[in-house]
Amino acid sequence: MSDEFVPTRVIAIRHGESQVTVRRVVGGPRTCSGLSELGVQQAERLRDRLARSGEIEATVLFSSAYPRARETAEIIAPALSLPVEIEVAFGEHDPGPDCDGLSFKDFIDKFGMPDWESDPHGITFPGGETVAEFDLRVGAAFSRVVREYTGGVIVIVCHGGVIDGLMRTALRAPTTGAFELHTSNTSLTEIVLTRPGRWRLNRYNDAAHLEGLPKETPRMSDA
Repeated sequence: MSDEFVPTRVIAIRHGESQVTVRRVVGGPRTCSGLSELGVQQAERLRDRLARSGEIEATVLFSSAYPRARETAEIIAPALSLPVEIEVAFGEHDPGPDCDGLSFKDFIDKFGMPDWESDPHGITFPGGETVAEFDLRVGAAFSRVVREYTGGVIVIVCHGGVIDGLMRTALRAPTTGAFELHTSNTSLTEIVLTRPGRWRLNRYNDAAHLEGLPKETPRMSDA
C-alpha cells in the first residue's frame, strides 16, 4: 500500500508598491530601490493580518533578491516566525543593463511598448531576458522548491510577472496570451498540489488587508 499523498501549499505574495513604480522607472535588479512609503504600509498591513489570523503556518519563506521583495519579506517575516531565504531565480523579468533604470517614457520613446503577448522568444527588453527565458528560470526554481519542500507550506515573496509564471505553470497554460493577470501589491495567491501533477487554485489576488489605503501607482504594463 502506498503512503498517503500530502498536499503542498504554495503562497505567492507580490511585493509592496516600489519606489521605481512611483518614479515611473524600469526597475530591474540593478536599480531597484526598495519600497515606497505606501509599499511599507501595505507590507505592514499584511504582517498584521497574518499575525492576527494565523492563516499561514509556513515551512519556508523565500524572497526574490530585489530590494522591493526582500523588504516586504523582512516586514512580514516576524508574523511567520521564519528567516528570509533569498532565491535569485524568483526575481522579476530582467530588462538587462541597457534598459534597467530608464524612465518609462524614455523606454517607450526609444523602443516602444514591449509586446509580452505574441512571441515568447521575441525581444521585449533589448539586451534583457525574453519571456521564454524568464519563464524557464522561474519554472525551474518553482519545480525545485516544490520537490525540496514536498508536503510543506512554501511562501514566496516575489513579483507580478513571477506570479503570472507560477499560475501558468500550475494551470498548464501557454507562456503568453490566453489571459491577463493584474496582481495587486502584497496580495496573496495560493495554489495547492493536491496529487502528483494536479494543482488547485485556492485563491488569487487576496488583498483584503489593503482596505482603506490609497490606490497603488499604475505599472508600465498598465500605461
